[in-house]
Amino acid sequence: MAAWRPRLSGLVHANGDTTFASGPGVLVDAATHPDVDIVVNAVVGAAGLDATLAALRAGKRVALANKESLVMAGALVAEAARSGGGEVVPIDSEHSAVLQCVANQGCAPSRVVLTASGGPFRTWESDRIAKATVAEALQHPTWRMGSKITVDSATLANKALEVIEAHHLFALGYDAIEVVVHPQSIVHAFVEFPDGSVLAQLGFPSMELPILYALSHPKRLSDDGQRRFDPLSAGPLTFEPLRHDAFPAFMLGVAAGRAGGTMPAAFNAANEVAVGAFLAGQITFGRIASTIDDVLTGISSTAAVTIDSVRAMDAEARRRATAAVSQ
Repeated sequence: MAAWRPRLSGLVHANGDTTFASGPGVLVDAATHPDVDIVVNAVVGAAGLDATLAALRAGKRVALANKESLVMAGALVAEAARSGGGEVVPIDSEHSAVLQCVANQGCAPSRVVLTASGGPFRTWESDRIAKATVAEALQHPTWRMGSKITVDSATLANKALEVIEAHHLFALGYDAIEVVVHPQSIVHAFVEFPDGSVLAQLGFPSMELPILYALSHPKRLSDDGQRRFDPLSAGPLTFEPLRHDAFPAFMLGVAAGRAGGTMPAAFNAANEVAVGAFLAGQITFGRIASTIDDVLTGISSTAAVTIDSVRAMDAEARRRATAAVSQ
């Protein structure tokens, strides 16, 4: 069968059965194509939102690694799934772990504990963290990821995004979602049930299993190439409290999630701008959180009832963050 050719004005080159296209509509066109059953959305940042909504309205399964879709517009994502018959299956290792633990349990979880590696600055003092270089921030101890998410893992803003995502995915209040630092990244989440039982999902740090499970859920496919778990190779597993004072971006993100409305979209936008400025050498590592704080302090949240309201907040927060980093 010939490869799919997107019908876009941005068509720039064709070679045999392969068509190359560009433009803001290419993701939506791909996500809603009638031959597509499962959409893997691994776009970084707010740019992935439209494709998520369009795919769900078209009745697709969205294997979601673009956590920003739920952070910015969780209620709108849920409505798109209801109206179009689509479904969201998370790819993030932590949320995949929760999904695997709750599957076929017959009851909702009462509490979820997400794990965080702690990033490259887990043991650093706050003053030293504030002066960290780009090269240091990109040295994640257990995962290999793109630059933006690696910096988010260093500030722990990424874990705040995951808390908001878990709130929407599993219909849990924020008091029922906790985070604990687990440097080995072997346990990806704990799930507690009303009777007090706790289940956990374990595995060596790799995205292969979460991606495979998102594609096959609720079934499991055989994967002979997957590294098999060995408790002895995993070594001692340790857990630590998250140091809120050393990683203020985490608390800012959770506070935005609790505030609700368009405030999570503001947090996400401010963080994207601040991280971009840090990677470009325009601000110090410590100013990422302070930039986010400046934006959230000076902005008023509204109800996130339409995509236009979410986009308006995203644009306003980016404008304020850009002004803050240029000062």
